[in-house]
Formats: sequence, structure tokens, C-alpha cells
Amino acid sequence: MAGQTIARREVVRLMGIAAVAATFPGFNRWAFAGTADEQVPAGAGLAASRYQPLFFSQAQFALVEHLAEAIIPADDTPGAQQAGVGEFIDFMVANRVPISGSGHQDSPRDSAVAFGSELQRQWLEGLGWIDAHCTYEFGHDFLNCSADQQSALLTVLAYKARFTPATEPGREFFQLLRDYTVTGYYTSRIGMESLGVPGLRTAWDRPPGCPHPDDPEHKRLLGK
Repeated sequence: MAGQTIARREVVRLMGIAAVAATFPGFNRWAFAGTADEQVPAGAGLAASRYQPLFFSQAQFALVEHLAEAIIPADDTPGAQQAGVGEFIDFMVANRVPISGSGHQDSPRDSAVAFGSELQRQWLEGLGWIDAHCTYEFGHDFLNCSADQQSALLTVLAYKARFTPATEPGREFFQLLRDYTVTGYYTSRIGMESLGVPGLRTAWDRPPGCPHPDDPEHKRLLGK
């Protein structure tokens, strides 16, 4: 559309995707900012509160959650895990939804299906690479490595200046992971609350009263 940048169209597209995702009844933690939170009842058993992945295995889903939390950790605001970003990622990948706008708009259906299948392959191979690399370097899969070992690997993947040919496949996957994590977090209620988005406010300061109580018709402002 005229006067609208690609970046702006992409933001609108992602917000629309998030709004559709929010209708999925399986989420336990991820909640789109425009919907009411559906919290797991206090005292519910672990089995009742555990999200059931649509695409990833439970082990893969645990790895996705951990990696997302490493990208947006909890500090003075909740992190990716509390926001339910892993649930969002699983839902998007299961439904073959790309976060980047390139390569999917106005594509024939067969091309879109191929693109979605490639997306799922990238996720599976990327998660496999993370565990395989950790096993080779440290003797354990990623989740069983020490915090220092995990941090060392992710630092190499996150910064282009740390590039090595051996870690290039992981760096490409890390960029994909980061895109989905950031999108999932900042379309969630927790993420938007952390940004202080005005649309989420339920109470507003009372506007100040008229400073001209002696001139209720404001004739002085009209030059009368």
C-alpha cells in the first residue's frame, strides 16, 4: 500500500498472526496482549499444567524454552519462559508460519508449502546441531552442559565477530531462533506490559479541570 514501508507491513502481519494464534486453546502461558490471560489453576498437577507441543518432542520443546530464555532472560521483568515464548514458537513452527516476511507473500500454494516444510527442517536440524556440537565439545547435550559452557556456545553464535566455519550452521539457526523469540515475547501480554504499551492500561489519570472556571464559555480565548 502506498506510504507504508515493508517494516510497517511486517509488524501488522505479525500482530495479525499473533491474534490468530491467541485463539489456540492449548496455550498455558503465552497470551496475546489483546486477550485475557488463561492461567493454570493453583494447585493443578504438573501433567495438567504442562503444555503439549504440537510439533516438537518434549525434549526438543524443553531445549527451545531454555534457548529462548537465554535470549530474553528474566531480570526486573519476566523472561521468555514465563511469557510462554516456547509455546508460541512451537505453534508457529507446527503451522509453518515464517516470522521473516521474505519468501512467502503472494507465493503459489505449492511454494508456500515447500517454504513451510523447509522452515520445519531448519528448526529440527538447528536443534540437533546445538546438541551435537555440545556433545562434541563438552561431552553432554546442551541442557546437561554447565551454565558457563552454554553461555560460551551461545556467545559464539550470537556475535558475528566470533565467526568460525565450524559454528556457521549454528549461527544461522541462532538468528532464526532469535527472530521467533523476540516476536513471541513482544506480542505476548507480558512482553507488551514490559514495554508499557498504552493500550494495555486499564486506568488513566483524571484529566485536569478547566483552568478558567470564571469564564465557562472561554470567550477570552475567542477574543470576544
